[in-house]
Formats: sequence, C-alpha cells, structure tokens
Amino acid sequence: MQIIENKINLSELKKIAQERFGDMLKAVVDIEKEIMAIGGEMHADEEALLLEKGSKQENLWGINIYPDHINDDLIEFNSMINLRPRQNNRSRGVDNPELRDKIKQIIDKLIIK
Repeated sequence: MQIIENKINLSELKKIAQERFGDMLKAVVDIEKEIMAIGGEMHADEEALLLEKGSKQENLWGINIYPDHINDDLIEFNSMINLRPRQNNRSRGVDNPELRDKIKQIIDKLIIK
C-alpha cells in the first residue's frame, strides 16, 4: 500500500491493479488533505493507513479505480467504509453529489492520464 500525495501516472496504476485485482484497484481518498491511499486488499486497510498518518475518518471515502477506463468510468463509488448514517450516507456509494464531485476533482489532480 502507498499514499499518493503527488501525481501518479495512469500506467503505474494499471500495474498496481494487475498485481491485485486485474482491472481495478481500491483507493481511499482523504477529501481534506487531497491525497489517497492505494494498493490495499480492502478499503479498510487503506483507511487504517491514512488514519495512522493523521487523517480524520469523516474525510475518508472509498472508491474503486479502473485504470483502463476513461472519464466517468474511471471511478466507482462503492465501499463498505462509505456506510455512514451519522454523515447521512446510507449506502456503499457516496450519496452527496458535491462530495462525489470533490472526490473526482482530487482524482483528476492526482492521476496523470
């Protein structure tokens, strides 16, 4: 697992995806620090890594990245860590459209396509 604070090339993400799940990799995005953790078997592993590094749990959101896809198909909002009734998120997705847009902006900033 690794924390991405600076840009990462899409080709590097493809290699990481092939090592773990084939065409997809799990990621957890910190919307406050605008960083992400990648390369874990579960989103909870990446979440734990970011928490160890000082992130706040309410700022962490799990996604799946499909490096072979472009634009809207690059990101899938689907993770058990996203189930947060206390934050009005009652699904494995990210229910708030503004929050989804923020996550997309962070991903666009971090991934060189």
